[in-house]
Amino acid sequence: VVHAARYAWRTQGQVPASIVIRIPFGGGVRAPELHSDSPEALFCHVPGLKVVCPTTPRDARDMLLAAIEDPDPVIFMEPKRIYRAGRQEIPEELPFDLGNSNGEASALLSTARIAREGSDLAILTYGSTVPLSIEAADHLAADRGIETKVVDLRSLFPLDVDTIVAAAGECGRVLVVHEAPRSGGLGAEVSSLVHERAMLDLEAPVMRVTGFDVPFPQFANEDDYIPSVDRILQGAQKVLEF
Repeated sequence: VVHAARYAWRTQGQVPASIVIRIPFGGGVRAPELHSDSPEALFCHVPGLKVVCPTTPRDARDMLLAAIEDPDPVIFMEPKRIYRAGRQEIPEELPFDLGNSNGEASALLSTARIAREGSDLAILTYGSTVPLSIEAADHLAADRGIETKVVDLRSLFPLDVDTIVAAAGECGRVLVVHEAPRSGGLGAEVSSLVHERAMLDLEAPVMRVTGFDVPFPQFANEDDYIPSVDRILQGAQKVLEF
């Protein structure tokens, strides 16, 4: 992976490494613990790689084809818990022309998706915690009248800085949610980015709901490790009451 990430740089773009590596990851499917880790932050630390994590069936189709079109090596993270989580009607047309995308395919690999609109709180998340965050947002709206914007990052490297900063500025309160361990996780980078670019727009510090800094547990205890709707609601409560 490290060599593939350097090919274009070493050859001044003459020898691109157009490789797609698909990686099923994450817990929630009662698999052995070694199959349930979330290693996405490791790949985000390799300059030259693109790292994406689609959540919806349409994004999975479109982003996989975009990754194949892209001249750079792409790490395609696939949350196992979402494989059979739902269905979606997918139009036959693609958002770009295969073989002649004129940069549109690469653009798809560097943009976030607004999964739910709102203006009181922004939840920045990706992978298996996107549907959980949407469910938590629906609870906040029904129980407290709080409208939460849910941003599906989906492009983990590079991050869609403009969308992240815009969501933080619009809502003033930000919660970052992911399944990976807390320390050194992608949430720390996103939190730092928001504080650097939108601090004067914030009404509370950015807070995180994540996995724990321990090895992923045996499947009998994985529900205690993975962020739940209740834990997301507790995190939202802290941000809203700050």
